[in-house]
Formats: sequence, structure tokens, C-alpha cells
Amino acid sequence: MKKVGLVMRKIQFAEAQGPRIFAERLKQIGLELGVDIVFVSPERHVSSHDWLPGYEHEKGDLVNYDIVLDQLHNQQIEHVIYTVSGFTYLNMFFKNSVLFPHSFPDPALTGYEMMKPFYQIVDKAIVQTAFLKQEMASKFGVTDVTVIPIGFNERLVEKYFDPSQVVENRVMWIGRDEENRRPDLVLEYARHNPDKDIYMVFGGERYKESMKKYDIPDNVKLQFALTQDEVFALMNTAKVYWNCSKFDTFAMPLTEALAMGKIVVKPEHPCYGHISSTHSFSGNEKNWFELVNMAAASPRRVSMENQAYAMEQFSSKVMKQGYRDFFDRWLN
Repeated sequence: MKKVGLVMRKIQFAEAQGPRIFAERLKQIGLELGVDIVFVSPERHVSSHDWLPGYEHEKGDLVNYDIVLDQLHNQQIEHVIYTVSGFTYLNMFFKNSVLFPHSFPDPALTGYEMMKPFYQIVDKAIVQTAFLKQEMASKFGVTDVTVIPIGFNERLVEKYFDPSQVVENRVMWIGRDEENRRPDLVLEYARHNPDKDIYMVFGGERYKESMKKYDIPDNVKLQFALTQDEVFALMNTAKVYWNCSKFDTFAMPLTEALAMGKIVVKPEHPCYGHISSTHSFSGNEKNWFELVNMAAASPRRVSMENQAYAMEQFSSKVMKQGYRDFFDRWLN
């Protein structure tokens, strides 16, 4: 069985959010395609506080190259997928290395200036959206770019999709306590709309502590580090899914929300152009509260159109076919 190393930060493997879910999904797809996806990460951290000057993750990655290279060589791995720009220098040691970014040097994101130099030496990438492919070419001159979405799990949709369980006034948000995710906006919406039942779901246990700095309205319920089953079960009960982030490389929960037939409210930013279905509505800080209220007041409980769109564009079948085609070219 051909081996492919998947290099991510230790914290990304540890937390129940996007990168970890992507890693597990890719490993399963690899097994089905006869490819062994080997998880590789540094054993030490520079800091868990990536926003402190001097402790940016990319700087931390540079001092971890020896650990990563040792693991790759010990496993006799020749093909590497790395998800963090700080490990771009791997292509000095492995001619078969490809970037799959979980973040991108966009001004909306913390530390984007730190990321930019690393992107200057990327030569091959897999990205999740056509928007990112365009950005890679226009901003960094990288043209060897394959688009493969992170597919959602259809089995979970089949297991939990039940329109009769939808709570008419329930709004769901998934994110992190980070400035660019705008949890403050959700709390502000809740204060202005006490009739709404709002769930805020955070990817890691560490946000339990950081969320203590906010005054949480009574109509907001906080959830932390839910399993995929728990996310889908809870999402099934919501009528509206709201994303108010400044930027996303893919926005996996948005595709899951479409698959579960939610009415979706999202940002106008072009990075969300792939979330484009009958009942997905784009807004901004000036009209989001009204859009969420309009969505909650819709006579429809679910959007079968959104679900059909998600199945066609983002299912795990689409992801599997994407990697089958990519591995056929790259590994042979």
C-alpha cells in the first residue's frame, strides 16, 4: 500500500473541528483507494497562543522541521500533504509535496502577513474551492492547483435528517472564540432577539475558558467539542444556520447545514461563493440580524433544494472521486 504523509499541527489532530475531521475522512478514503494516510505532527508546541507577537504558528513550525522530517523518513514516506503554510519548506526535502491549506493569507485572518512569505515557494496545492484556486494563481502565481472539497458524511445526514424535529425559532452557529469568527455578533443578535433559541457550538474544550469573558444572554446555549454525530443531531433541530465569519477556506459546517436542509445565512465575501443554493442568503453586519429573522420566519421548515445542492457538490462521494483522480496522477 502506498504511503502518504499528512502533516498537521498537534492541536489540529487533537480538537474536534475541521482539520481533524478532514484528516479522518482522508484516511478512510485512502484505505478505500489503497493509500495509507500516515498522520505526522510535531510533538512540541511553541505556544498555544498563536496571536501573540513572536509566537505565530509559522515561526513555531520552523523549529519543528527536524521532528517532522524524522517521522517522515522513519516511515519511508515520499509523498507528503501538509496543511500549514509554515511547513512549505518540506518541498525542499520531498519533491512530491503538496499544500492543502486550512488557512490562507487573507487580510481578514490573524497572522496573514506571516503566512505570505511561505506561499511564495508553494508549487503544488489542493484547495477546497474554485475561489481559492483563483487566489493561489492571482496572488502567488501557483497554477498547479486541484480543487477537491472536504465532503460531508452522507450517512449522518440519512441518520439525523428529520424535518419534524425542527424548532421554528432555533438558530445555530458553529465556530471558535476568535475575532474573525465574530462570536460577539451572535451574542449581540441574541440580546436583540430574546425570542430566538440560539446554539453556539465551539470546536475545542479550550473555548470554555475564553467564553467566560462574555456576558452570555439567557437564550444562548454554548456547546463545546461535540462529536460529528452530536453536531448533526443538534443541527437537525435548528431552522437557520448562520455563519458570520470574515473569511473561510471552505466553511465545512455550512456545507453540512445545506446537507441537513437548513436555511443558510452567510457573508457576502466571495470565499463563500460555493455556498450558492436556493435558500442560502448573503449579508453583512448591516443586515444580518434582519436576514436571520426573515429566515426564521420562513414558512418552510427545511430546504430540500439546499440538500440536493449539497449532495451534488460536497458529498463524501465527490471528495472520494477527487482524491481518486488526484492520487492516480500524483502517486504514479
